[in-house]
Amino acid sequence: MCGITGIFNIDGRPVSTPLIKKMADSMSHRGPDGEGFWISSFIGFGHRRLAIIDLSPLGHQPMKNDDGTLVITYNGEVYNFPELRSELEKKGHVFRSKSDTEVVLKAYEEWGETCVQRFNGMFAFALWDGRENRLFLARDRYGIKPLYYYFADNTLVFASEIKAILQHSDYSVKVCVPALNEYFSFQNIFSDLTLFDGIRMLPPAHYLSVTLGNVNSFRMKQYWDYWFYDDERIGREESLEEVSSLFEKAVTRQLVSDVEIGSYLSGGIDSGSITCIASRRFRNIKTFTCGFDLSSASGLELGFDERHKAEYLSNQYKTEHYEVVLKAGDMERVMHNLIWHLEDLRVGQCYPNYYVARLASKFVKVVLTGAGGDELFAGYPWRYYRSADAKDSQSYINSYYNYWQRLIPDRLKQKFFQPSILAEVKAHPTKEIFKKVLNGKAYRISTPEEYVNASLYFEIKTFLHGLLEVEDKLSMAHGLETRTPFLDNDLVDFAMRIPVGYNLMDLGEVKRINENTPGKTTRYFRQTNDGKLLLREALNKYAPQEYTTGTKQGFSAPDASWFKGESIDYIRDLLFNKKARIYDYIQPETAQSLMNDHFSGRTNRRLLIWSFLCFEWWNRIFCPA
Repeated sequence: MCGITGIFNIDGRPVSTPLIKKMADSMSHRGPDGEGFWISSFIGFGHRRLAIIDLSPLGHQPMKNDDGTLVITYNGEVYNFPELRSELEKKGHVFRSKSDTEVVLKAYEEWGETCVQRFNGMFAFALWDGRENRLFLARDRYGIKPLYYYFADNTLVFASEIKAILQHSDYSVKVCVPALNEYFSFQNIFSDLTLFDGIRMLPPAHYLSVTLGNVNSFRMKQYWDYWFYDDERIGREESLEEVSSLFEKAVTRQLVSDVEIGSYLSGGIDSGSITCIASRRFRNIKTFTCGFDLSSASGLELGFDERHKAEYLSNQYKTEHYEVVLKAGDMERVMHNLIWHLEDLRVGQCYPNYYVARLASKFVKVVLTGAGGDELFAGYPWRYYRSADAKDSQSYINSYYNYWQRLIPDRLKQKFFQPSILAEVKAHPTKEIFKKVLNGKAYRISTPEEYVNASLYFEIKTFLHGLLEVEDKLSMAHGLETRTPFLDNDLVDFAMRIPVGYNLMDLGEVKRINENTPGKTTRYFRQTNDGKLLLREALNKYAPQEYTTGTKQGFSAPDASWFKGESIDYIRDLLFNKKARIYDYIQPETAQSLMNDHFSGRTNRRLLIWSFLCFEWWNRIFCPA
């Protein structure tokens, strides 16, 4: 796990060595164990190393192949590298190190661009192919590891984090209004745009290449995609056995490391089951939980602290357990550092992730997390009633689009955005972005099961990807590698074939919970105990039954209460201020009226208030006046 960066001057201009070093230094938190640079006239790579596999100097990067025609700077872990290494050795390749970096390098040497289809893991890398005078960038299937690029005026600049690209003199920060429109629609960015105008994210499961002397050779290609469908050839018992077996293999596969590994531990089955398997291999494995002071919480948020469940599981698995407990003021203290590391704003309240990663980093360099279980195994059933109730593809798209406008719906945008940017907002309609994600999959289907599968496809491509981006940035802020066993290729490939009926109850029941019902998540589970049915049963052998059958609880602070209580003065000082930077883009009367709705208790707008806070800090940090 590392930080990578580089510059390719396609017209042959020399690359500045001090600039490459400055770019790498801006990401020193990603790689506290070392640095490396390689510059050859018009192409240059930088690398910050977090040593996990092969801690010796032989794992140093950037790394060359035997004859020096290939050079790689790499971030990630390819968990099946021992098998690939054995296969490559049989083809005559000789290895100097024990690192997966060298396996990736020689895999490209053997198989070219198609090598990425063989990797089971998380990765983002840049490779200079001197045989073809071509730069090759690639990113893993799921987008676990980030990779950004800026391409203009015969120059391609890339990095694991945007702040490295900002060091380049050719780039000046400007807000990307289309991305801002996406963010205040979905609290996420579904396209490859970022909030930094001109800087894009290489999409998951994509690679790009460009050749020296030919700016028109820029080419991007998708090499893999999700495909959820009901495979009626597999029975329920077979599915149970296969999921259990593949899950255990996935966790075991991701335990490969030359440093100590820990695990996040909430009160749920996903992290609990991962910890169970890891604890069998590592005695007294260290586990980490984030809890919340609920003394000022109210309503359903009184159940948001899961420390007692985590402590019970820790006792069951005999782990060495550590906790951090957050109060309302902890959000206020961390916002500057949080947004500086996060850079490109995504999904919901994430400051608890920052704190628990900081805690874990004091004890281990690698931590396991349960991300992906919900998205693969239908863990959000209260959303799927829209799918089950769709009359046709158009009604499905309309309904699901309306749901995913989490912050500002289209009907309010005229009053929400400043008139000066409305034309640019309207030129980037978010409904078209939404439909583009579905990639035509919703237009050729008609049954409730098929609509649910389309929803699973959409959410894993967007919501999960946002969560993965946040997790990477906030763990690497502390030099901590996060691994996601649920996103193992073999487990994912099988999970996508599982019939919807194995994970959800009668789809006719799903639509009975209205999306506008307060506390819909908890209320839904109290009535139905639905979602992830097959996974829960498959994980019975790892987690106690009261957890596999219990009510789902997301990882969230009681912000709805704090935002109208202990944090209200902080919010007012920051956002009810005439000099607030967000009002260069947003109409203050509309924004403050929406916030007052929350303060008065009329409407829960915690997600919107959080997004206002984040965008205000984003402007202060990256666009200083």
